[in-house]
Amino acid sequence: MSFVKLRDRDGIVTKEGLIFRVFGYSHPGHAYICDAEYASAGIFKSDDPRAPRDGAGKSKLFYKFYDDEGWKFIHKNYPQYTILHEMLAVKVLGVNHLHISEVRQPPARLRELVAMEPADKLHEATLRVLNTSLNRTGLSVDNFGVFGSMLHGFHHPDYSDIDLLIYGVKQNEKMREALQLLYAEHDSGFSNEFDTDATIAGKKWRFKNFAPKEFLWHQKRKFIYGLYDDKARSGRIIKVEFEPVKEWNEIKNEYNSQAKIVRKDWVRIKARVKEDVDAPFIPSVYGIEPLEILIGPRSALEAVRVISYMEEFRQQVQKDETILVEGTLEEVTLPTGNFHQIALTYCPRYYEQTLKVAGLNLR
Repeated sequence: MSFVKLRDRDGIVTKEGLIFRVFGYSHPGHAYICDAEYASAGIFKSDDPRAPRDGAGKSKLFYKFYDDEGWKFIHKNYPQYTILHEMLAVKVLGVNHLHISEVRQPPARLRELVAMEPADKLHEATLRVLNTSLNRTGLSVDNFGVFGSMLHGFHHPDYSDIDLLIYGVKQNEKMREALQLLYAEHDSGFSNEFDTDATIAGKKWRFKNFAPKEFLWHQKRKFIYGLYDDKARSGRIIKVEFEPVKEWNEIKNEYNSQAKIVRKDWVRIKARVKEDVDAPFIPSVYGIEPLEILIGPRSALEAVRVISYMEEFRQQVQKDETILVEGTLEEVTLPTGNFHQIALTYCPRYYEQTLKVAGLNLR
């Protein structure tokens, strides 16, 4: 397929029946760095009860990858969907432009759903949530998209969530402000998913330095994770997400084949947040002023930013807050100079990584 301009959360389909999600905004010129999201039943089967995606009895069955399933499956069976990340000198999941059979873009899919008669209960509920969002924010349909199973046409009316994207920094702020008000109105039908601990109750907690109560506190103030009470129509309360994505004019491709990123030491530091404009996106970037080294070498005091590829730490901390961050110190070498950053990403010590407001005492 010829080159198509894509961005975070756009969908890529291959001829084998693999569905990838474009990951972030920085890519080499010939390919897109991706996450593997789904695979057709013809090539992959999962025993995880959460994995099947077959809509309401549709003939084509897909399975969702969880944790590192996709990474392992692709490396073992479809290595053509890995690319060399020249800056890191490691192979990552990615799709060459020539291997793309189809692209699925969230704004276009949402416009299709708006234009057609509702096909099922979830479709109807999605339109109600969207209309409330438009009325409360003054934004247009073009500022939104739909992702997840509804993007790909295999959502289940009785079980799938409402997964919406909101495009742009200012648009995200408007949506968050509107959601904060909706959550406070008892008759709005909207509530904050993290008002209670129901989301994590009974689940094994894996993070070592990030307590469940701290997680709930941070998630609650993001406002982008909600519940929509649709019991009167569909008989259930539906999870709703408003995930931020950059507008085209906000995107800067930082991929540079002449640059190198060298992973150095494991560090834990206290810092002050100087900049949080890119906090809502993936990767989430926070400009910082290091204040104190708790673990690691003195070079950690040279770190100018935290860059996080972890969903848990999207929109996590805010400008002028004092934070604790634990992860991998990296040195980035560019033709114009070098700098240090702390990276939070998929790694063997995933659950030791931390990004949180300091001094909460919520354990």
